[in-house]
Amino acid sequence: MSEKETPQNQASDQANKLDEELRNPPKPQTGTRVDQDKLRAEANQRAKKRPLMTKIIEKFKGEKKPYRELIINSEPLEIRVGSLVDGILDKFDIERRHSAQRIVGGIFKGRIKNLDPGLKAAFVDIGMPKNAFLHYWDIQPQEADSSIEVVRVNSSKKKKKQAKIPLKEIPNHYPIGTEIVIQITKGPIGTKGPRSTTNLSIPGRFIVLVPNSDQCGISRKIEDNKERARLKKIIRDLTIPEGMGIIVRTAGEGKKARYFVRDLHILLQTWEKIQKKMDSARAPACLYKEPDLAERTVRDFLTEDIDRVLIDNAEDHERISETVAQISKRSTSKIQLYQDSIPIFERYNIEKQIEQTFQRQVPLPSGGAIVIEETEALIAIDVNTGSHKNKGNENDTIFQVNCEAAEEVARQIRLRNIGGLIIIDFIDMKQRRHRNAILSRMRDAMSHDKAKTHILPISPLGIMQMTRQRMQESVSSGLYTDCPYCRGKGIVKSGTTVSVELQRKLSGIIRRARNRTPDLEKPIKLRILVNPSIIDRLREEDADLLISLEKDYNAQLTFRADPNFHVENYRVIDVETGAAYG
Repeated sequence: MSEKETPQNQASDQANKLDEELRNPPKPQTGTRVDQDKLRAEANQRAKKRPLMTKIIEKFKGEKKPYRELIINSEPLEIRVGSLVDGILDKFDIERRHSAQRIVGGIFKGRIKNLDPGLKAAFVDIGMPKNAFLHYWDIQPQEADSSIEVVRVNSSKKKKKQAKIPLKEIPNHYPIGTEIVIQITKGPIGTKGPRSTTNLSIPGRFIVLVPNSDQCGISRKIEDNKERARLKKIIRDLTIPEGMGIIVRTAGEGKKARYFVRDLHILLQTWEKIQKKMDSARAPACLYKEPDLAERTVRDFLTEDIDRVLIDNAEDHERISETVAQISKRSTSKIQLYQDSIPIFERYNIEKQIEQTFQRQVPLPSGGAIVIEETEALIAIDVNTGSHKNKGNENDTIFQVNCEAAEEVARQIRLRNIGGLIIIDFIDMKQRRHRNAILSRMRDAMSHDKAKTHILPISPLGIMQMTRQRMQESVSSGLYTDCPYCRGKGIVKSGTTVSVELQRKLSGIIRRARNRTPDLEKPIKLRILVNPSIIDRLREEDADLLISLEKDYNAQLTFRADPNFHVENYRVIDVETGAAYG
């Protein structure tokens, strides 16, 4: 007669099963498309809370603009920003607090460590692990940019215009050991150090200050002739120190003169601080650093088109509100603090949309899919019909899938921050008008991208070639590291990423548990099973964050490590109920 299974045996079997799961890599995720109609409906409900005047203006103009939101998730280790258009994730950025990419836009006083005549470049020590790459061309005074129309030359009588130096003479003018002030234009990518220039520029909300150039101009992206004429008059009337130049950004379109005066005043104060550091600091030294991702994003995106900016961190909310108030007090009403117990990215379905950002296959609305492969040389994107819902005319079916793919490819390129050469293999279309329509749709979808793009027509083989400016590493390269199990043949999440995700998960579980158990005297007891490398990270670098979490919610966290557990796997177990989260 067989013995009845006791609760102890059941618990032991369950524990063995959990341990076995943790020893194996996570199961591959299959792409499940988020219901975009539901996202639009939810965004439409939020749009009803817009100011009455905004609704009246929209009604008067007879055009319905999409509801645009910036959702900012600010955490101790990283900042994440999602741009929503009618509830659908259109742009996603992530920045670690101490990431090397934070130096982009920064101004440094460095020392030339090496000169390479073959590359025609200098390597400058700026106090970072990798020396900055400075091409000889970027040492020369900057010529007029074709994307800028020069309106005024604000030359100085005292200061002589810097003459161009022949490239072969640059090593004589800038020998090894020379101190030089440079600005980082591209962050380090892979084994390459940051790219730099001596042509400094400090971006503001509506204008860019160019302290070492005397040319004042307007971005050619502002196309309205009347508006250009108005902005030219404003530039001519501005009191700009001799020898300095400014560039009016596209965000300045339609803005009154007082906004430019205030922006210029703030930028000149910043430049004055940089000059003081320039005179006193010893190389290598950082003279100026761009604001963090949250402040930068609000500065660049907070136009009349953005309806709301939602931040889940009180300190960042206050800091950004003060910054925005310097630019436009009226816009501070758009900056709102999120105080709900549900994590902000989860509340607005951003987490589910981000999941697709790192999946190989992305589903399309009507059943097709696109497959994205990143290689060293290029990005290959394949379009498949899959289980397409329309079973009518084959040509129409193919055209519809390609139309959906063009929109989704443009969106995925922005979300993943893909740069370089991109090859898109659309499904073959026999009719030329269909190929031209896809080209037009693709160019229109990429026209709102801030990075420069160049798109070629579809070839007879159904291939579209395009390039996108690579300003920094793709989002995936910042979140993943080489897999220790396969020695670089595959990827797993980095310890920092797993630690951040685990802490985010713990925060959500504890907050929900505390809502269910309002008795603050009763502690919330959780046991966490993780890989030893994650334990080390939590005990050393993130210990204060965990202690703070325990104090805030009266929680008791205990950790258990096993070297056999996969680095990406973790399990959170409620000690009281035995419920497992993972």
